[in-house]
Amino acid sequence: MRRLAIVLGGLAAVLAPVVGSFGTPAAAAADDPATLAAPVDVVQISGFLDRITLDQLTRSIERAETGGAQALIVQLNSKGAVVPTAEITELVTRMQSAKVPVAVWVGPSGAHAQGAAGQLLGAAAVTGMAPGTRVGSFGAPLPGVTLQLGEKPEELRTRTVNAVDARVRGVVRNPLSDETVPTLRNMLLALNGLSWQGRTVQTTQQVTAEDGTVRVELVAAPRLFKIGLVAQLMHSVASVPVAYLLITIGLCLLLFEFFTAGIGVAGAVGAACTVLGCYGLLALPTRGWAVALLVVAVVAFGIDVQTGVPRFWTAAGMVLFTVGSLFLYRGVHLSWLSLLVGIAGVALTFFSGMPSMVRTRFATPTIGREWMIGAPGEAVTAIDPVGVVRVGEAQWRARTNRATPVLLGGRIKVVAIDGVTLEVEPEEGGARDYRERRGADSTTTKSEETRA
Repeated sequence: MRRLAIVLGGLAAVLAPVVGSFGTPAAAAADDPATLAAPVDVVQISGFLDRITLDQLTRSIERAETGGAQALIVQLNSKGAVVPTAEITELVTRMQSAKVPVAVWVGPSGAHAQGAAGQLLGAAAVTGMAPGTRVGSFGAPLPGVTLQLGEKPEELRTRTVNAVDARVRGVVRNPLSDETVPTLRNMLLALNGLSWQGRTVQTTQQVTAEDGTVRVELVAAPRLFKIGLVAQLMHSVASVPVAYLLITIGLCLLLFEFFTAGIGVAGAVGAACTVLGCYGLLALPTRGWAVALLVVAVVAFGIDVQTGVPRFWTAAGMVLFTVGSLFLYRGVHLSWLSLLVGIAGVALTFFSGMPSMVRTRFATPTIGREWMIGAPGEAVTAIDPVGVVRVGEAQWRARTNRATPVLLGGRIKVVAIDGVTLEVEPEEGGARDYRERRGADSTTTKSEETRA
């Protein structure tokens, strides 16, 4: 125990500087003039606004109010929301009534603020946009709240504008003379002097150098917060392309595992992908009938996969899968790249990959297999009339008479070989095919006539 205590003490001493670096910036260097003021919290929101990001925004406001922050900056990059309008309205009301000012910065370059997510700009105390960003396509206005979306906001319901046009229209509101706010530091400068509920935000101070020159320095350090690892994973799963690709990969892997006569890595990965894909589809505005088309398409693929040759059902499955992919979502759209990856991947899998796998899986040279006729074996799957059996140390595709199905684990014997398929029957109680009986009956009748 003493040695353990010594080891833990040494480990704590080593980790102390590292852990301390994640603490509050204002408390980390109280003697530094650049960090004397209270910090400003920053939360990053990327992707569609869902319940995970809404919860993150709400908790960020509460943390800023109770954690001693002067303000909260929301770094936004979103093309819309996938939650009911009432929940967005509730968030807007919370932003407007917060005890600390909430600012929205659309950044970095290339970011968007569209749909209901873009309307958060109208609830912010200060707004800014980095160069190369766009806002607009706000859609219908949020009911029951007043938003500051500049002049003629109705013109931005169906179109987007860049940072310069947004400032001219009054969508962007900050005291900086620059037309854009390129960095987070500029956003901190824009907050300086803002009055909110009787308090004034101080993020800068003037410092006089020895030569008499005056410069402006930041005195409020940003505290950056991100979504937790698990929450970020589920948020990513609920994105439009990821949910589609997950459900596609999951269904294909489950079908693949069905034809490998066992439960292995493909089955486990396929089940996990399917569960995550279903979660993503439930979180997104999906069409139920389109999801059903994807499932039916995979079933259609399976009909031809078992024959080892792509035929009518493979073509029908591709048509169903393509239609389901194109109309999977309501109000949001899959990118062409995602559609190409999904549709082309499925076509390659079921026109080439899966049939080749089945033929390779059950194809063993016919020459030299005569010894198997009459050999005993065991049913690896139920055979009614097609399944898989184990003869010796190998597994084979097998077929039996419909009148004598074999249960899982049942004992069989091989009676014939048809290409890559073994004709089998139960070790006891096997029935001959009706065609064999008819042939035998005809032979018997002819023999009787000859003797007569």
